[in-house]
Amino acid sequence: MMKVQYKPKRNLLETIFHVEILQGLSLTLKKLFSKPITRQYPEEKPQMFAGFRGQHALVRHPETGRSKCVACMRCVTVCPSRCIHIKYHSDDDNQRIVEDYCIEALRCVFCGYCVEVCPVGAITMTEEFEYSTYELDSLYFNQEALLANWDSFTSRPEYSEDYVNPFWRPRGANEMNLAAAQRLAVPDDWRPKGQYVGPKAGQSEEAVTEREADNV
Repeated sequence: MMKVQYKPKRNLLETIFHVEILQGLSLTLKKLFSKPITRQYPEEKPQMFAGFRGQHALVRHPETGRSKCVACMRCVTVCPSRCIHIKYHSDDDNQRIVEDYCIEALRCVFCGYCVEVCPVGAITMTEEFEYSTYELDSLYFNQEALLANWDSFTSRPEYSEDYVNPFWRPRGANEMNLAAAQRLAVPDDWRPKGQYVGPKAGQSEEAVTEREADNV
């Protein structure tokens, strides 16, 4: 049974002085002289945090300088919007060589599945969000453009060698369940010991990891 809550009836003074209108005007005046909360973009830039799903980039291999992609096609398979296209060929040793890696940024829904599923950490989504354009072709990223996006991102002063994207190494993830390329050095607050509450809180990381391994 639904209970109807009626507004209390106004008395004579409230009717004469229109209390509701005065309350509304007082709120307006209060906000008029309060400190604004609107960010004056682009003069005031928002703070970007690690793991922000921004511009796509292909990670360069530190030794070869080329893309780390091995053409396993997992990102193509998992992509819900079908915006990733990879061309490759096999060499004499049956190793896949990537010819081109393309992403249609306008079709992307920025779910991050491609980054999460990549076994070698080749594709990532940077914290760059200011890349609007008047030309559609510039939002169709080929391999050269994706590598250039990575170079631009890593040239930022806030980027460091110990940068870890949460999609590469999720907080509290069991290292045994991660691909070898995702077993990166992370701060202490990312490790399983700092992620558990309740009966697991305070236990050593080795004990928690060993117990989880037994349950796999």
